[in-house]
Amino acid sequence: MNTGQLNAVDLLIGVLTVAGWLGSGVAAAARRHRIALALLAAAVLASAARVASVVALSRAGWWFVAEKVVIGVPLLIAGTAVALVVAVPRLTAAVRGAESATGSAPATRAVAKASPAVVVPVLSAGYAAAAGLLVTVLHGHPATWGAGLVATALVGAATPVTWQVLARPVPSAVLRGGTAATVAVAMAGAAATAVSAVPTASPGTTHHHPAVEARSVSDLRGPATPEPGRAVRRYTLTARTATITLSSGRRVEAWTFDGQVPGPHLTAEVGDLVEVTLRNADIGVGATLHWHGYDVPAGEDGVPGLTQDAVRPGQEFVYRFRANQVGTYWYHTHSMSHRGVRMGLYGTLVVMAPRATGPGLDVSVPVHTFGGTVVFGNHDQFDERRVTPGVPVRLRLINTDSRPHRFTLAGTAYRIVAIDGGDLSGPTQVNRVGLHLSAGGRYDLAFAMPEAVVTLLADGDRGRGLRLWPARGTGAGPDAQMADTSGWPDLDPTRYGTAGSTPIDARNRFDRDFTLVLDRGLTLADGRPRFAFTVNGRAHPDIPTQYVREGDLVRLAIVNRSFAIHPWHLHGHHVLVLARDGRPPTGSPLWLDTFDVLPGETWQVAFRADNPGVWANHCHDLDHAEAGMMLHLAYDGIATSSGGHH
Repeated sequence: MNTGQLNAVDLLIGVLTVAGWLGSGVAAAARRHRIALALLAAAVLASAARVASVVALSRAGWWFVAEKVVIGVPLLIAGTAVALVVAVPRLTAAVRGAESATGSAPATRAVAKASPAVVVPVLSAGYAAAAGLLVTVLHGHPATWGAGLVATALVGAATPVTWQVLARPVPSAVLRGGTAATVAVAMAGAAATAVSAVPTASPGTTHHHPAVEARSVSDLRGPATPEPGRAVRRYTLTARTATITLSSGRRVEAWTFDGQVPGPHLTAEVGDLVEVTLRNADIGVGATLHWHGYDVPAGEDGVPGLTQDAVRPGQEFVYRFRANQVGTYWYHTHSMSHRGVRMGLYGTLVVMAPRATGPGLDVSVPVHTFGGTVVFGNHDQFDERRVTPGVPVRLRLINTDSRPHRFTLAGTAYRIVAIDGGDLSGPTQVNRVGLHLSAGGRYDLAFAMPEAVVTLLADGDRGRGLRLWPARGTGAGPDAQMADTSGWPDLDPTRYGTAGSTPIDARNRFDRDFTLVLDRGLTLADGRPRFAFTVNGRAHPDIPTQYVREGDLVRLAIVNRSFAIHPWHLHGHHVLVLARDGRPPTGSPLWLDTFDVLPGETWQVAFRADNPGVWANHCHDLDHAEAGMMLHLAYDGIATSSGGHH
């Protein structure tokens, strides 16, 4: 059982524990003492199981159990102990009394008098179990004094109220004193929670104070002229609303670049100067161009609030950068990106090595979702192509969605030659496997066209995809084109290819170590309470910035406590995977710009701080980023340039 599954089991046990205690209390109040005793026994067993599950979960790291160990388990143990000491003897006596009673009034009265003393401790144990569970669900990481005090106050308030409801009046002095204490504890907890929400340095974060005046990110721009002998690749993209027509004839209202979705396919050769003019015709929220996975100078990164203002209707902005990274990339707006990308403001970018083109098929395949329908490029049915057998084929898979997709290629063996634009070491042939692409991720597949039909599918949907037919003959493979790929095993990229040397490994001395604990909970964001996706217990814009110096060797640990997948994306840098759940890769070194952190997973990655700027560092499920899961990584001496919405 992996950590994510164990976390889910722990939550289920917690719910059953609460149900057992509250059910026992309700049964006791209804004088169903045998049922109450049975449910109490079940609640005790569930409480023990909860403690055991927390102990098991702790082996994955303190991040997964902090609030459980500090708040939840102590409350649960205290409530259980009180119930066992106070309620069980009375409940047992009530059961025996009921068994020996002959229906006489005194016996009935004796049982009735015993009930409140049973009910309150049992229900209080339920309140304690529920309070601990609510801290996990609503507050999450990290454990704080404020959360503990509020949880304790809730239990303290519910207990006398329950007593009052059961018509066993509490002496007024005791009631007043208990109420005052409860209010004081709750106020202290609320104050502690508010204080803890004020942004401060997170673990591993260091604030530096350079002696020189800070430079603006807007000064960190690409070159204005090409290198001698190199070309300038000039493009103009106009962001505008439009109605697009998919291959099926279906019409979709979209936000587009040049009236099409995806936007124009941009290409360059290594060494070229890429110059792209973005114009905004009528996108009211503004538009920018972020070059996903391309490590451009910070001033070209296209993030409103960090590197530029959003380009408003009637305005334009010119991006320039040198094409120095071969591979498959894509571009998209970063202005209200959770909406803009979904509506269609994205396109593809491919940089080739000089003279790398030749006979064959080289096709970029961006996969996107419009209105619940997955489309390949602009095809919501099959994109059919004829290819001569023996010709080399390269399929560049690009996931432009905010959720992962599972791709399968049927009809041929193939090699995965690159991931996230980086070539892999020693790629071997694979066949009949599933490929999981994180949101924003890219896989390059290479093979020689067989004399058979080759079919690319996403998520097992056999109604749409990319289908390659051999150019001569009818081709074999109706089975291949309609293969059921749901049972194919999934490829683990950390075990694929051959190991190679890297400039960084886990034995290095790191100048900066940061830990990002991903969760969901109540927090204060920009001065307002919010149920947000959080990093280290806080939400954007209140997550402390991580600071580095140019040249630093930086290690990131990314921990997913939540039940959602978080595709993590650091702008301006590729990171080397050091370990996933403590296991280092055994295959090709993986330099990634986006990677899925599954529920319960912990990734360790590293990079050299060699691209000065202020960079977005966020979940690329763009709805999660909008809901708070975004922070910044800043170099000493660099300041943001402008305001705007990411």
